[in-house]
Amino acid sequence: MAYATVSELKAYLGVGSDADDALLASLLERATAAVDAYTRRWFADVDETRLYSAESVEATTLHLDAPLLEATQITIDGVVADLNGCALLPRNGPRYYAIMRLAGWRGSVIAVTGLWGWSTTPPADIVHATVRWAGYMYRQRDAQVFDVTALPDSGVITVPAGIPSDVRVLLEPYRSVL
Repeated sequence: MAYATVSELKAYLGVGSDADDALLASLLERATAAVDAYTRRWFADVDETRLYSAESVEATTLHLDAPLLEATQITIDGVVADLNGCALLPRNGPRYYAIMRLAGWRGSVIAVTGLWGWSTTPPADIVHATVRWAGYMYRQRDAQVFDVTALPDSGVITVPAGIPSDVRVLLEPYRSVL
């Protein structure tokens, strides 16, 4: 699922025709994937089960490899655990990164089912960065030169490849350091 709609991208680009809708949808999907890759996060909830081994446990705490928004079920070696005996950490979540269990984690395979991600819907900055990046890719198709470098003294202009600098500024606060 893209973080923005084709309508939002068309409004940003000033495109009124429906002729390029399939291309715009594809560019939004690619921009969404690029945002996820750059930030090392995803900004919409994903309902899935993630598996952990005993190596992920430190004393009574299971360390998660992604932010958890809501836990719906925990199983240990196939046996459903009582969620009332678990505390999601940090306590001021969501965006939980660990689960503490008073009874400990005795077992070799721990499965945590729930909603995973940074948020249930992408923040406005993420939506705008996605639209901007997809718009940049769309406009590149008409560019005659893709990698150019600006040397003002000699009159040479450069368009850098990769992520636009304003998109990088929008995404930087969301970038995971892990």
